[in-house]
Amino acid sequence: MLAFLSKFFHFKERNTSLGIETLAGLTTFVTISYIAIVNPAVLQKAGMDFDGVFVATLLATIVGTLIMGVVANYPIAIAPSVGMHAYFAFVIVLGMGISWHTALGSVFWASLIFLALSLTGFREALIKAIPTSLKAGITSGIGLFIAFIGMQNAHLVEPSSATIITLGNFSKPIAYMSLIGLFVTIVLLVHRVKAAIFLGILITALLALLLGHLKLPEHLFELPKHCDSTFFKLDLLGALKLDLGAVIFTFFLVMLFDTTATMIGVAQQANLMQGDRFLNAKSALSADAIASAVGAIAGTSPTSTYIESGAGVSVGGRTGFTCVIVALLFASLIFLAPLAKALASVPAITSPALIIVGFMMMSHLGEIDWNDLEEALPAFFVFFWIPISFSITNGVGIGLIVYPLIKIVLGKFKQVHPLLYLFGALFVVQFVIDMHG
Repeated sequence: MLAFLSKFFHFKERNTSLGIETLAGLTTFVTISYIAIVNPAVLQKAGMDFDGVFVATLLATIVGTLIMGVVANYPIAIAPSVGMHAYFAFVIVLGMGISWHTALGSVFWASLIFLALSLTGFREALIKAIPTSLKAGITSGIGLFIAFIGMQNAHLVEPSSATIITLGNFSKPIAYMSLIGLFVTIVLLVHRVKAAIFLGILITALLALLLGHLKLPEHLFELPKHCDSTFFKLDLLGALKLDLGAVIFTFFLVMLFDTTATMIGVAQQANLMQGDRFLNAKSALSADAIASAVGAIAGTSPTSTYIESGAGVSVGGRTGFTCVIVALLFASLIFLAPLAKALASVPAITSPALIIVGFMMMSHLGEIDWNDLEEALPAFFVFFWIPISFSITNGVGIGLIVYPLIKIVLGKFKQVHPLLYLFGALFVVQFVIDMHG
């Protein structure tokens, strides 16, 4: 069996092993397992049943992550998008007054368009069209975004009416446990311990348990409940009858650029890009489209590739077997909902990992020639705007607008790939819609 797995997933060629891949899978799972609780908690506010969405979240994650791992052989996990569930619940359902059944229908149609473009090679062409400087800006911007999210979850920074954001109160349990976990992880990293991030997570969890901030559930196992409350409840005809063009377009645009940018970032971090080539691109890019369609049928918002996959990559994950482990662990959550809720209730357990992964991804800033202003300025705006706007898509959009404009004023418009002009124009339209929405 070991020989088969090694050959199938190319362990030797990618300088990894079964043990390393298993550890990477465990690490990625621990850093993204919060979505199993956060996603249904948010969609519950849109009138959906928590338990139904919980199972739908796991199903979409398992399907997309397995396809990514087994077919595309990438260590990049897929799960319902954090940003999109908020857009789904608060903007579409509660803000626009559209039923969640119809909203699920619009997700399904957007997913089919997404899948068609992935299978035709359109998204692969888009990856090749994005200049190296922008790719580096995207990867580094995502890294800063991850670190910022980690800092917020850890309560190391807090909102401020005077300065927008300020230092958190380090005397609070979540903050000081996060600081201890971060320090432990840093010590392990500088000593070149390969499992540093995973061990940091375990030590922080143990600390939370000893201090009484992590309470284990009375029972670990529980059968899935209320699956029929969301399964096959999407309203496909309603989504077509309503004037949902802007909704479907927004779903599509975010799915396209959030997922594509994250794939580029994690693949670069794992050294799996061959220049501008993304190997097994169609399979990898189709995985999240299929997962989103399955999720809409089961009852959840669109999926995306997860930036937290970088945590698994940072401990050595280089193949799809990392995703197989992630999928199996998410499958186990179907019967371990009580334990999942307990772990997800203490953000200090995963926050240090996000901060460290963000630091690692920012190393790609070195790939930008800062003396070449026409390349460096668009990359800077991408890097800056992703965390500031709290959106990967907004950051990428700014870059795809600024880059062609600079080339045009320099008379170098022929150096810009036609796809960049197309999406630059689409982003202008999207930003105008957002301003008047």
